[in-house]
Amino acid sequence: MQLVKHCLQSSHNVFRALQVLCLILCSAIAWQATAATQHGIAMHGDLKYAAGFSHFDYTNPDAPKGGKVVQSSIGTFDSFNPFIIKGTPADDIGLIYDSLLTRAQDEPFSLYGLLAESLEVPDDRSWIIFNLNPSAKFSDGQPVTAADVVYTFTLLREQGAPFFRAYYADIEQIEALSPLRVKFTFKHNLNRELPLIVGEVGILPKHYWQDRDFTKPSLDIPVGSGPYTLASFDAGRSVTLQRNPDYWGKDLAVNLGRYNFDSLVYDYYRDGTVAMEAFKAGEYDFRQENSAKRWATEYNGQAFDSGDIITHQLTHKNPTGMQAFILNLRRAQFQDARVREALTMAFDFEWTNKNIFHNAYTRTHSYFSNSEMAASALPTPEELKILEPVRDQVPPEVFTKIYRAPETDGSGRIYKELRTAKRLLQEAGWEFQDGKLVNTETQQPFIFEMLLVQPAFERVVAPFIRNLERLGIQASIRIIDVSQYINRLRSFDFDVIVSSFGQSNSPGNEQRDFWHSSLANEPGSRNIIGIKNPAVDYLVEQIITAPDRKQLVLRVRALDRVLQWNHYVVPQYHINSYRIAVRKFIQMPEVRPDYNLGFDTWWAAPATGDNRQP
Repeated sequence: MQLVKHCLQSSHNVFRALQVLCLILCSAIAWQATAATQHGIAMHGDLKYAAGFSHFDYTNPDAPKGGKVVQSSIGTFDSFNPFIIKGTPADDIGLIYDSLLTRAQDEPFSLYGLLAESLEVPDDRSWIIFNLNPSAKFSDGQPVTAADVVYTFTLLREQGAPFFRAYYADIEQIEALSPLRVKFTFKHNLNRELPLIVGEVGILPKHYWQDRDFTKPSLDIPVGSGPYTLASFDAGRSVTLQRNPDYWGKDLAVNLGRYNFDSLVYDYYRDGTVAMEAFKAGEYDFRQENSAKRWATEYNGQAFDSGDIITHQLTHKNPTGMQAFILNLRRAQFQDARVREALTMAFDFEWTNKNIFHNAYTRTHSYFSNSEMAASALPTPEELKILEPVRDQVPPEVFTKIYRAPETDGSGRIYKELRTAKRLLQEAGWEFQDGKLVNTETQQPFIFEMLLVQPAFERVVAPFIRNLERLGIQASIRIIDVSQYINRLRSFDFDVIVSSFGQSNSPGNEQRDFWHSSLANEPGSRNIIGIKNPAVDYLVEQIITAPDRKQLVLRVRALDRVLQWNHYVVPQYHINSYRIAVRKFIQMPEVRPDYNLGFDTWWAAPATGDNRQP
């Protein structure tokens, strides 16, 4: 009897313990399942704009609507689907789509509700819920629902460009909790950027795409929920976007003062030279210049003297990234870092800047130039702690030296640099034979092709090639059209190209697409260099999981150092301003955004008599 009593008492204690445990678990689950509803989200720190704000500071909420702006595009297009690797999509086709959130262009990385009128996210950012605006609808009148959001991410990750699979690899599950409520659950809570970047994707209408082949380029006019619709086009030549008068989101605070032009027309030209002549002839209205020579020598004449065309050079606070000669590491001759460093010695930036660019540019040394994330000093103890786990996998200079691309006196006499280059090439197994550089093992000459899409860049490449010839390297130039160029990049079918890796003020998941080994052989990925480096992979993941701004900056600098000292590219140059020319009827707000040109905030001055006005 005593034994039975003891057993009953023990059972009661176990039962009570289970009850307590259940209460604890239920409380934890309840805590995890709820989060405060908010109107926006910042990557680090607080939002600038409080709930209920009226408009962004850099917009003019009283800007008039109307007018038409004609712009130029280079090359051609054969698709209105920018989400796949096939085809050449039309410029700015993204304006027909809205995303769950929209970015404030005067904050480093903050997003506010667009299709989503609010969001819920816990402190650990292990999931996020978006509450859709019940007024949101597509241009055909169909409502935007949680099912469209789920469908979009499923479609993009399964059939879209490789970028989407890499960028959103840490999404565990997407659920439509109700017609206007969708939840993203993440694989872990280390990727703190992920709740933000899922909000930046243009949402596709399920009812439009579910019976179409998403993987094929098409000139069918798509349905979107954005401020513009695709009104008309002349295949390969011109596209017209029309402001949707029934746009569901036109009165939202994030949209007031934006999207003011009634029509946006994009006329396509063969190359930049032809486009410039068309601009001066009055064929289009707004031009953003990327050629220092043209900016210095061609923006003159009657239209400029009379004030019909106005030029501006507008400073910005964006990182300028890395523009460079990109070496394809899939090619045998570029796989030795000493060879890559030798090629860097042959590019005389100072001479090029003085003689070709009118001293308009600054030499680029960092992949995160024009930002606090650039590695421009010796690593701090905090950075060394980040780098220590990969010490044996990176060049020793990462720890002891500051990287600087070669600097010359601008005279064109780069004897010292070429002597250094010859020594590096000899150490890498190349020797000079009968005026040619030959591999000592294979006896193959050092030959490569520079693939270009802009004919104007030939004048930049030609002096570089002349210096390479002095090293015995045989380099040639091939210029092809835009469609061919895009297809060859997607399949990594090139030796050397001129390209750039743009950066934001908050680097994150896109770094995986730029540098990670898993994407080096994935057609269409942005790892066009072909980097396969475990140390780089490690540092990319460290960036993605950075817990705060301070750690993000430190980890980006660490990655920058490793990229620099592996000599993956021949760095070129940058400028921290926009060079633009506009016709006088185009107006812009007095306050400009720090991190964007702000074209979507401009408007057409009424009653100017210009033939483009309504």
